[in-house]
Amino acid sequence: MQLAKKVISSELAYFDEYFTGYLTSEVPLLNDIFNYIIKHKGKQIRPMLALLCARMGGSLNERSYCAALLVEILHTASLVHDDIVDESMERRGAFSINALWNNKISVLVGDNLSFKALLLVLSNKDHKILEIYTSAIQQIIEGEILQLQKSRKLNLGEDIYFEIIGAKTAAFFASACAAGASSTFNDDSQVQKFHQFGKNAGIAFQLKDDLFDYSNADV
Repeated sequence: MQLAKKVISSELAYFDEYFTGYLTSEVPLLNDIFNYIIKHKGKQIRPMLALLCARMGGSLNERSYCAALLVEILHTASLVHDDIVDESMERRGAFSINALWNNKISVLVGDNLSFKALLLVLSNKDHKILEIYTSAIQQIIEGEILQLQKSRKLNLGEDIYFEIIGAKTAAFFASACAAGASSTFNDDSQVQKFHQFGKNAGIAFQLKDDLFDYSNADV
């Protein structure tokens, strides 16, 4: 992804300011948590994909940055909730939100982030992007429930494994690519191609991540 960062380096710099500026609150505690999230943010692969796919159709616009911001906020919200479900005390080498501020506050933080994303897309009246991300969130929740249902089985089939990662990791990748493309492409068939590309990229990403986990596991 280093080449991708170079291609849209100025756009990513603007996005960072956009992201930081949007994660604010008049509630002091919530503001402290947002600042902690910003300090420990990840590689921002999903917003990067949204911006790259948007660039394929022309110059970036406000809808392009909205698409990138939405996926980063929604992904962050999902991670906050995931850490509660998984009872994880760490995230990206630092304490998780629930480890520092307890589960009750973490649930509310994740909810707040989700609704901040919803308010953003509604304020822009961008129903296409809202449709793309709403569909992705539904898939992700269903994938999480399916994973919880199947987690106790040692003989998890390949078809179920791909169904889970296709619904979880791949859904955000696919929606980021489609939402970004929809900001500069008018052809829905083109947007669908970017959606499929993102889905394939998400599956490949999760496969690689799981292989690293397996190779580093104690045996």
